[in-house]
Amino acid sequence: MDTKTIIEAIGYLGSALVLVSFLMASVVKLRVVNTIGSVIFTAYAFIIHSYPTAIMNVCLVLINIYYLVKMSNTKVDYSIVRVNTKDALVSYLLRFYSADIMDCFPETLLDFSESNLGYVVCHNGKPVSLFFGKEKDGVVDIDLDYSIPEYRDFSIGKYLLDKLPGEGIKSLIYRGSDENHKAYLLKMGYIKKDGYYEKYL
Repeated sequence: MDTKTIIEAIGYLGSALVLVSFLMASVVKLRVVNTIGSVIFTAYAFIIHSYPTAIMNVCLVLINIYYLVKMSNTKVDYSIVRVNTKDALVSYLLRFYSADIMDCFPETLLDFSESNLGYVVCHNGKPVSLFFGKEKDGVVDIDLDYSIPEYRDFSIGKYLLDKLPGEGIKSLIYRGSDENHKAYLLKMGYIKKDGYYEKYL
């Protein structure tokens, strides 16, 4: 592979990452991927001596870093609401997000009639997370722990882990598929056991 081809590949990679970033629902992921793409494209611009393009991408990197730092220093104001899984609002949210829930948890049947514990987490009054399970003596078998795409930055998980002990919850058990959930479970401190994950609060 000659030098010209390598340089062009760098340019294409930077452009691709910038474009892909705009497909991401999470604002944090968007800015992180956009920053990486802009850094690569800045290098490409300097190599080909396209200084206006380089300056523009340097500015994009600085803007992204500014907002990432700002977001990391901003406390997200969540609130938790105890719900019955048969509530009309819960039924509506399950229908509205059913396709995404099935993508995240392929084995879920969307029937939580046997769950005796339910919470909706809200951000500025907007429902952004659903948490259902079967609770007995402070131990909860999780039936659903779902956050909408814009809020999958682990902050809701951390919020719940802080709040649930105050609700009398001592430990959480997750027995579902970890196909799309493993990174979250490990990040939240769940311990993998024989066919399930457990988190002591």
